[in-house]
Amino acid sequence: MSNGVILPGATLGVLGGGQLGRMFVQAAQAMGYATAVLDADPTSPAGLVSHHHVQTGYLDAEGLARMAQLSAAVTTEFENVPAQALDTLAATLPVAPAGAAVAVCQDRAREKAHFTGCGVPCAPHAVIETAAQLAAAGDDLLPGILKTARMGYDGKGQIRVKTRAELQAAWDELQHVPCVLEKMLPLAFEVSVIVARARSGQVVNFPVQRNLHRDGILALTTVPAPGVSAELAAQTIASARKIAASLNYVGVLCVEFFVLQDGSVVANEMAPRPHNSGHHTIDAFDVSQFELQVRTMTNLPLVEPVLHSPCLMINLLGDLWFEPGSSQQREPDWAGVLALSGTHLHLYGKHEARQGRKMGHLTVTGATLAAATEVAQQAAALLGIEPF
Repeated sequence: MSNGVILPGATLGVLGGGQLGRMFVQAAQAMGYATAVLDADPTSPAGLVSHHHVQTGYLDAEGLARMAQLSAAVTTEFENVPAQALDTLAATLPVAPAGAAVAVCQDRAREKAHFTGCGVPCAPHAVIETAAQLAAAGDDLLPGILKTARMGYDGKGQIRVKTRAELQAAWDELQHVPCVLEKMLPLAFEVSVIVARARSGQVVNFPVQRNLHRDGILALTTVPAPGVSAELAAQTIASARKIAASLNYVGVLCVEFFVLQDGSVVANEMAPRPHNSGHHTIDAFDVSQFELQVRTMTNLPLVEPVLHSPCLMINLLGDLWFEPGSSQQREPDWAGVLALSGTHLHLYGKHEARQGRKMGHLTVTGATLAAATEVAQQAAALLGIEPF
């Protein structure tokens, strides 16, 4: 290490062994680093391709000590890794992002308070931790969505409510855990911005991405983002950078925004890591979100990413491995998809396909967005994915 830079040849650690960890490991290895993964699952996607796989829980003292021994620096794969594990490792080596920043992202109430504190608008909401707070929540928040404050992702831990009776029933169903009631807003579409921030405070970002969700799970990301004006792009990028700076953030951060029908914008949520909506950066940019994750944790210089191909990224869920309306398994038509020009298939090495499980993604690049969209629609038809 010189001038705080951790050079290739060192070992980089990641807490979490899913697909985000796997793509981080692959990016680090391409740059010449060795890697260590901490994940209890012996068949975790990242563990299977890493130099070292520490098979323990996130708070296991021996596992964390082994990671500290192996690694020159450590990052995290997803926000539900306990912040305490990051804090433990930070006592002896660089950890990015810091546990304090991850802790804000783990709690919707703290997250919304942080947005507001940064001057970034978010949806009208109320924190509900007690029956009194439930009773005091304003009728103007209905219809709304009751979301668990912690551990919710991909549409989990969220219930739509139209009346006070439905709100009470939803809180009962969620077993009275701390929640946030968020007013439903007239949505035009959703976008996200991914930034990378160095210890020095240097920040770079990818262009705004337009996202389509189905059943609470990301289905499609399109870049350049259709229907996004230069003013809207500048506003969301400035907001994402402001949020990262106010967290004193080091690493890759994704902020999701709702664009409302009147053209206004509110922040929805943030993720302290590379994001599903940024997977296309592997194939469509000169530097991917995962390479920037490596650069931020090793104190290497950051470069502004350059888009070389318009693209669409399609999520590949476990549903594609089943005949429609049946439990009969099948293998999707990869040969047919890969016969199409500009297709880039990424499967995550998960051993079992399940409904709603993220099994991989397909990025389609083209000379123009129209050309890429046409091929993406053909690929979706071959895979049995509803047109978009």
